[in-house]
Amino acid sequence: MNPLYIQVKKRITESLVSAEWGPGQSIPSEMELAKKYNVSQGTVRKAIDDLAADKILIRRQGKGTFVSTHKEENIQLRFLRLTEKSGKKEKLENKLISFEREKASNQIARALGVNTSSTLISIKRLLTFNGKPLILDFIKIPSVSFRGLTSEKVIEKKGSMYRMYETDFGIQMLHADEKIKAVSANKVSSSMLGVSEGSPLLSVERLSYTYDDKPIEWRLGLCVTLDHYYKTELE
Repeated sequence: MNPLYIQVKKRITESLVSAEWGPGQSIPSEMELAKKYNVSQGTVRKAIDDLAADKILIRRQGKGTFVSTHKEENIQLRFLRLTEKSGKKEKLENKLISFEREKASNQIARALGVNTSSTLISIKRLLTFNGKPLILDFIKIPSVSFRGLTSEKVIEKKGSMYRMYETDFGIQMLHADEKIKAVSANKVSSSMLGVSEGSPLLSVERLSYTYDDKPIEWRLGLCVTLDHYYKTELE
């Protein structure tokens, strides 16, 4: 049997899945949750500590504990790890290249846990940092989870995909797995990114998950790293 705090963590997560507390909202106090789950306040605190470490919850000194939201800049950009060498902050802009519906390939179907007859929304966009093309993004998401999503909506949201998923569709990205490797720019990517064909690019393949470890977005980013590096934290 799992430790008691893990059981409480699971019950809090179940409440988040059922939208008992939505993104940006405060959750009950540790004392209230201890009474609700019939456990000690220390057990609740340890469960919340774990969820805060996972960035599912956010503690605010003197205010309480809140469900994390991609509306907060430090959260909405937490999956974007490309950093300018000097560390200076850059202006990020997005340009939508294409928005299409397609059948899932075997690879993407396996990754997203859908069958090959499922329809996906396929988005291609170009990310610029201070006006310079830096990332060519390919995004695949299940149409059934994003009914009503249009190219106009993507443009309207100015490319803030995770924030849009949350505010418009009630889907919050909580964590992601990434595979990173070096590749050469082909004719299409070199043209879009303004580099010579055959130039080295960093390929970042990401699978993002919502509550209950459900995969909901597959993404491939082809990145120019002449003046940037990929920054991550190890625990």
